[in-house]
Amino acid sequence: MIEKTIKVKLSDGLESRPAALFVQVASKFNSRIYIMLDNKKVNAKSIMGMMSLGMVEGEEVSVTAEGDDEEEAIAELVSLLGE
Repeated sequence: MIEKTIKVKLSDGLESRPAALFVQVASKFNSRIYIMLDNKKVNAKSIMGMMSLGMVEGEEVSVTAEGDDEEEAIAELVSLLGE
C-alpha cells in the first residue's frame, strides 16, 4: 500500500469535468484507490464519491493505492491533482 499526501493545485477544484477525467484514469488501474479529505474517504473510481468531496485548490488530500500497479497509479493520479 502506498499513500501520498498532496496539495490540490486545480484552479477550479475538482468540478465535474476534472473529476470525470480523474475517475477515468483511476479506473484503468487494478489497484484499490482511495482519496481522503477531512476524514472522509472515498473510492477514487466513483464519480459520485469524488464529487462529494468538494475538493478545492489548496486543500491537502491523501491518495492511497493498494495493488499490483499501485506505484504507477499513485504517480499518475498525483500528477492530475497538481503535484
